[in-house]
Amino acid sequence: MVGVPKLTPADAVAAVRNPLAFIADRWTPGPRTVQRAALAALVMAVVIVVTGGAVRLTGSGLGCPTWPECTTGSLTPTNALTYHSAIEFGNRMLTYVLCAAVGWAIIAARSEKPYRRALTRLGWAQFWLVMGNAVLGGIVVLVGLNPYTVAAHFLLASALIVVAVVMWQRTREGDAPPRPLVGKAVQQLVWFLVTASLLLIAVGTVVTGAGPHAGDSSEVKRIPIDWETVAKLHAVLAWIVVTLTFALWFVLKAVDAPKGPLSRTRDLFVVLLCQGVIGYVQYFTHLPELLVGLHMLGSCLVWIYVVRVLLALRERPDDGAPALPGPSAEVTVGTRA
Repeated sequence: MVGVPKLTPADAVAAVRNPLAFIADRWTPGPRTVQRAALAALVMAVVIVVTGGAVRLTGSGLGCPTWPECTTGSLTPTNALTYHSAIEFGNRMLTYVLCAAVGWAIIAARSEKPYRRALTRLGWAQFWLVMGNAVLGGIVVLVGLNPYTVAAHFLLASALIVVAVVMWQRTREGDAPPRPLVGKAVQQLVWFLVTASLLLIAVGTVVTGAGPHAGDSSEVKRIPIDWETVAKLHAVLAWIVVTLTFALWFVLKAVDAPKGPLSRTRDLFVVLLCQGVIGYVQYFTHLPELLVGLHMLGSCLVWIYVVRVLLALRERPDDGAPALPGPSAEVTVGTRA
């Protein structure tokens, strides 16, 4: 048995002044623990998006008609409210679970040895995005589910997913400067893919705001445009993303790129095909709630895999570790001793 050291008054003061430093001085997590903490934050970022979609799809958007309280004078649903209140309140409670997951990621990153400032900053970036989106979620309720604020709420959640993916990736890398694994032309093609994917997601929020299931009833304000026209634009953008992904895979094969970018591009292509099938089926079956929910999950997965493709274009070896030669080293490889 290992004895637990007693806390002195000085320890208590130090813990109050800087709890993260206090924990870091007494705990050193392994690399796998830090990776799992970052992954937990990413998973919860996706869960909060999907459950937020469930709130909308079940017509529970105003189940708690005020914020930060559920109803005037009560933080929790009252007996007079319906199951919509429970769904909306449950989604609000999941925000605390998300905060806990992000907090664990911050603590694990701060306690890792040696200390990695960039990793900790990524954790704090997630924290402030969660706080900002919580406030924006309250505004969404207070303005009666205005579709523009709902769209902004989803886009900010997508930004959180980006940071969570980057942190998860960085937990499995070193801190050396990034080295490209592909040439400039391939990098530009991937940035076109990222831009098209961002437009695809943004237009998807417009489809949601203009069409059915945009709120809890027909009385909720919609974006005043023809949603079917925007849905067709959304489909065109989806095909552009699929085409760019296939072109990227073909180019990577042609230049004999490393396995990382190639496999992640293949995975993105598979996710896009599944998402496309769901999208077309839900369109022609008049938007059943279950398929719309799956489509929202697919949107998160597409965005995650797009970011992973972007991050696969470079490597960050451990400081002092030999790195594999990249495109920039092709000329000098033959001159080494």
